[in-house]
Amino acid sequence: MHRWSQLFIPTLREAPADAEVASHKLLLRAGYIRQLGAGIYSYLPLGNRSINKIIAIVREEMDKIGQEFLLPALNPRELWEESGRWSVMGENMFRLKDRKGAELCLAMTHEEVMTSIARNELRSYKQLPQIWYQIQTKFRDEPRPKSGLLRVRQFIMKDSYSFDIDDAGLDLSYQKHDQAYRNIFTRCGLEFVAVEADSGAMGGSASQEFMVYTDAGEDLIASSASGYAANIEKATSRLAPVEDLAPTGDGNPELVHTPGQRTIEEVGAFLNTQPQHQIKTMAYMAELPEADHTKLGKLRPVVVFLRGDHSLNEAKLLLIAGGELRPMTPEELQTTFNAPAGYLGPIGIEAAPHPKKPGTLVILDKALEGRTNLIAGANKEEFHLRNVTPTRDFKPTIIADVRNINEGELDPIGEQPLRLGKAVEIGHIFKLGYRYTKSMGSTVLNRDGKETTPIMGCYGIGIERILTAAIESSAAANGGSAYALHPSIAPYQVVVTITNIGDTTLLAAGEKVAADLAAAGLDVLLDDRDERAGVKFKDADLVGIPYRINIGRGVAEDKVELVDRLKNLNQDVPLNQIASTVADQITSALQTSLPAFAV
Repeated sequence: MHRWSQLFIPTLREAPADAEVASHKLLLRAGYIRQLGAGIYSYLPLGNRSINKIIAIVREEMDKIGQEFLLPALNPRELWEESGRWSVMGENMFRLKDRKGAELCLAMTHEEVMTSIARNELRSYKQLPQIWYQIQTKFRDEPRPKSGLLRVRQFIMKDSYSFDIDDAGLDLSYQKHDQAYRNIFTRCGLEFVAVEADSGAMGGSASQEFMVYTDAGEDLIASSASGYAANIEKATSRLAPVEDLAPTGDGNPELVHTPGQRTIEEVGAFLNTQPQHQIKTMAYMAELPEADHTKLGKLRPVVVFLRGDHSLNEAKLLLIAGGELRPMTPEELQTTFNAPAGYLGPIGIEAAPHPKKPGTLVILDKALEGRTNLIAGANKEEFHLRNVTPTRDFKPTIIADVRNINEGELDPIGEQPLRLGKAVEIGHIFKLGYRYTKSMGSTVLNRDGKETTPIMGCYGIGIERILTAAIESSAAANGGSAYALHPSIAPYQVVVTITNIGDTTLLAAGEKVAADLAAAGLDVLLDDRDERAGVKFKDADLVGIPYRINIGRGVAEDKVELVDRLKNLNQDVPLNQIASTVADQITSALQTSLPAFAV
C-alpha cells in the first residue's frame, strides 16, 4: 500500500498548449511524464510503474520462447558498415566520435550486434534454433518529434531475433512470436488487429504489424468484416468491373487535339469521359544502391501507369524500384518521353525488358491489366490518344499492384467493403531472411557437415506505445478528457479515497480497507491527502486507476461506494465485503485478458 500524501504525483489542471493528441495531454496532466527536450521525456513515478508493469508482461511471455540479452546502445561504425546500413540509415541515426576520432552510433535496432554474436558463437545446426531478445533503450533522430510518446527520439523497445537453419525453422520462430505478441497485447488489455505490412528499412519478406485503432495514429489501416486487415502500404482490393469505352475509327491509337488540357479532370471534361477510362502517368528517378551502379547506373527512370482515378502507393513502388525516388525534372521528362508534363503517355517509351535489366523501369498497375480503349497522353504537346490498350500498344517492364486502395472497395478474401481507419503500431514482426547473416558472414555447419547461412527473423514491440495506445483507446471512449488503464498495466489497481480525513471514523475505515486490499495482493493507493473530495475524485480519474473506493458518509451504514471505471458503473458495497468484491473484480479482469491459447 502506498499513501498519496507521500508520493510525487504532480497533476495539472490543464494540458500544456503544445500537447496535441489525447495521450500526450493526459500523460502530462496525470504526472506520468515531463518533457526534457524535443522527443525526450522523463518518466515520473506513475509513468515508470506502468512502464515496468508492461515490461514485466513482455518479459514473462518472451521468456517462454527465448532468452534475454542486454546489448550496448553504443555501436562502432564498422559493424553497421558490414551490413550496409551505416549509409542507409542516413540522418535518422545519431552519430558521434570518441576522443580518438573513432566513429560510433547510438543503435536504433540491434540486428548487427546480434548477428555478430551469432557469427562468433554459433558453429553447428545443433545450436539452432535460437531466439534472443532484449528490452532496451533505442535512439532515433526523429525529424519531427510530436504526439508525446508516439514519435520520440529516445524510446524503450523489446527487440528479438531468431536464427534458424532453414525456412521451416523460421516459420516456426515467426509463429511463436506471433502468438507471444497476441498474448502480450491481450494481457495489456488492448483491442488490436494484426495486419500485413511493409518491412521497411529492416528488409525481409513476410511482415506483420500489430495495430490499435485510434485517431492519434499516423498509419492507415484497411479492414473488413471478412477479417482482412492490412497496412495501407500493403493493402489490396477487388475492384468493381468497369465497362470499357467503345473503340473509335479502326480501334488503333488515335491522336486527339486537347489544347491546354493537362490534368485527368480537364481531359475527362474535354473528351466527355470518366477518370477510370484514362491512364495517369507518374514519372520518377530512382537513386539506386551502390551495388547496382555497374549494371543499372546510379539513377534510373521509373515510369508508372495508373487508372485515372487511382493514386500511387509509394511504399509499394519503392519495393519494385529498389531505390529512393524523386520526381523527374523537366529535362529528364524530355529525355524519357520527349514531351512536357501534362501530355505524358505510354506509347513510344522504351521499357527495360526486366526489372534487373538496364533501361527505363515501366510499371503498369494491375488495375489496368486487361483494359482496352483507354485515354492517355500522346507524348506530344496539346495531344492525347484514344483507343490505348495496355500490352497491345505498349509493353511494360512489369505489371504490379502499386496503387492505394479506396474506402468501400471489396477486400480480396471475402469481398466485403473495406474501411480505412487511423491506427498506432505497437508491434512488428519480420522474416528478415539472409540479409544480415550473409553480409556479415555468419555460417554454421549443416547436417552434412557443410557450411550454410542461418536465416533470421526480427521482432519488435514499442513499450511506451502500449501505454499510449491504451490511454488513447480509453480516452476515446470517455470523451477524450479521462481514461482508465487495465489493471494489469495501471500504476495502481485501486485507489481508496477518504473524502474527509478530518473525520476519524472515515480515516480509520479507509486505512482498514486499504490494508485489506493490500493483504489480498492488490496494488493499492490510499488517498489520505487533506483535500476536498471533488479534487481527489478528479485526480483519481486523471491518473487512470481503474477502480476507486470512496470512503464517505455511507460508512455510517457500513457501506462504501465502488466506482468501476472500466465499465462506468457505481455501486454501494458493504464495508466488510469491499476488499473481496474488488479483489474478485480485478482477478476477473486479469483472467479475462489472459489469452485462451498457449505458446
